[in-house]
Amino acid sequence: MLSRIIRPNQVIRGPGFQPNPVVSRMAGSSLRLQAQVADVSKGIDTADCPLPAFIGNPNAQSEPPVVGSISTPPSVSPGAAKLGNVLANPVTFEIQSDRPEFWRKVPVWEDVTAKDFLSYRWSIANTVQGTVKLFKFLQAVVPEEVPVDKLGMQMQSRDELLKTPYILSRVNWLDPRHDPIVRQFLPMKSVMLPDHPKLALDSLHETADSPVKGLVHRYTDKALFLPTSVCPTYCMFCTRSYAVGADTNTVTKASLKPTRRRWEEAFAYIQSRPELQDIVVSGGDSYYLQPEQLTLIGERLISLPNIKRFRFASKGLAVAPTRVLDESDGWVNALIDISNKAKKAGKSMALHTHFNSPNEISWISSDATQKLFENGVMVRNQTVLLRGVNDDYETMSTLIRQLADNNITPYYVYQCDMVERVEHLRTPLQTILDLEAKIRGSIAGFMTPSFVVDLPGGGGKRLACSYQSYDRDTGVSTFVAPAVTGRDKADKIYEYHDPIEMLPEASRGVYKPSI
Repeated sequence: MLSRIIRPNQVIRGPGFQPNPVVSRMAGSSLRLQAQVADVSKGIDTADCPLPAFIGNPNAQSEPPVVGSISTPPSVSPGAAKLGNVLANPVTFEIQSDRPEFWRKVPVWEDVTAKDFLSYRWSIANTVQGTVKLFKFLQAVVPEEVPVDKLGMQMQSRDELLKTPYILSRVNWLDPRHDPIVRQFLPMKSVMLPDHPKLALDSLHETADSPVKGLVHRYTDKALFLPTSVCPTYCMFCTRSYAVGADTNTVTKASLKPTRRRWEEAFAYIQSRPELQDIVVSGGDSYYLQPEQLTLIGERLISLPNIKRFRFASKGLAVAPTRVLDESDGWVNALIDISNKAKKAGKSMALHTHFNSPNEISWISSDATQKLFENGVMVRNQTVLLRGVNDDYETMSTLIRQLADNNITPYYVYQCDMVERVEHLRTPLQTILDLEAKIRGSIAGFMTPSFVVDLPGGGGKRLACSYQSYDRDTGVSTFVAPAVTGRDKADKIYEYHDPIEMLPEASRGVYKPSI
């Protein structure tokens, strides 16, 4: 049994979690909300997009081979064929008993045992999918009245309010309006702001920087491979909303289905460019690759002489960490196996995850991270700076320190991208500058993240403090990216625009925001 002590999670915003006292519900009430909720069992074309066999079928006992026959070339070791041996010997990890069962504070899960909650199959079977299920879930968990202000002095009817069970269980449902998790994942029409006129759906111009579909090559020695466009939970501020998830009423997605032809085109391009040394495997989310697919991609990259490093990007540790602990699921076994094979080949593999709030961290995510740490998997975190979620010193510094204490390297803090429908979440550039100034030096340098802006227009990541100019009145900051020269980008000046709502009153009239 582990002797490591897990510190109680510190709730930064709102009161501590309390059992929901509401036992009655008004008949005929309706929630006026507009939300996009992950639906992993319907509404997504899965003909060429294989999902784990147990999605929608929690009684399934195994996961099928890769659909679409994305085969491993003869020159590559047949990792997928060997996966049976990996799954037959799962990596074990002892979980302490008598841990706080925080999910029981959610009325719909008050009778769920730890054994069930820690089962990834149970998690998939109980994911809140689609607006109908979301409506029913919110009816069950949101009190009749909720606080309007942070002090709880003003109350508002639940009827004016307005993903995985784990992330929903981390919400303080007595005060959802001010909860940092609700603010990230449940878009409420009442808090939406008009879009900035300079916003774009594909703000980073990833499509334009893709020599083949699903492979973004912007930096000289690094490329971004997008094998799938499915996620365990969809974030409101997703920079890849042009492709991720199913079509919506307003957006027809540039779907990235995991087909053999598309993957082979991506691998062929990577192999043909000797300057490429580093590959980021993202999506979508690597959590939604089957173990066979994870193994295939990892072994294929290990086999390429030019590739020295690669990383799998996944929000899974933050929103569904039970998959890492579930010994009946093969995903983490495949990841650990790939990590070990990469080391034997003298190469580096890492898992990049995405925590934005200390409230997302619990003993479950800590245990999942410890399991990866004990088995030699390097984990780094990328945080997005979000207004009302982590844009104050106390919250951001606490998050960084808790990540470091859990052996997750705080890698990046991103300025929120200029994508559509996120104006209420964006902050001025000055906020990230002030946070870095206060945080740098308060924790060891190797555990201090880089505070960066991913430049609109495809300029890549630049340190936020490296701006060429910043006019606080107009909210316009300018940057240059000397190392990014492709697609006529040499000597290009990139602009980032602060949210109009946060500009001085005299400057707001210059812009005509789009509704």
